[in-house]
Amino acid sequence: MTNRTVNLGIAVGIAVDTSRGLTVPNICDVSTLPLYELADALSSLASRARDGKTAIAELSGGTISLTTIGSLGIDSATPIINPGEAAILCSGAIRRQAWELKGEIALRTVTTLSISFDHRLVDDAAGSAFLAVIGCILAHPLSLITLG
Repeated sequence: MTNRTVNLGIAVGIAVDTSRGLTVPNICDVSTLPLYELADALSSLASRARDGKTAIAELSGGTISLTTIGSLGIDSATPIINPGEAAILCSGAIRRQAWELKGEIALRTVTTLSISFDHRLVDDAAGSAFLAVIGCILAHPLSLITLG
């Protein structure tokens, strides 16, 4: 078996709070980037956005945007899809809360995820399944690491 990277042409927009307001530049072809390159691209893009140095091409053509309201201490919201995109995923504040899991109550680190999607492109079942996968990945981040 060979390892192949499939270019799905997915561009992920990252909401960045700047002195000029919220801007959403995109990281293109994210499916082709190893995790460390994605982290570098995210850091570089956010820095350029804060400095007002994003290229016009980086501000359009997104597939899905990621945003957070958690830094403001807010738990949930209804994010609005950027024009031309399929969806937007929003994370709320990350908090330690009493949480039931497998019949046990303990302090756990939790957050609320919200997603809005264009129903012309994504139906409820697919959007909900995507959100469930994201929740599983956040609960078990080591599941992203594959060998071979």
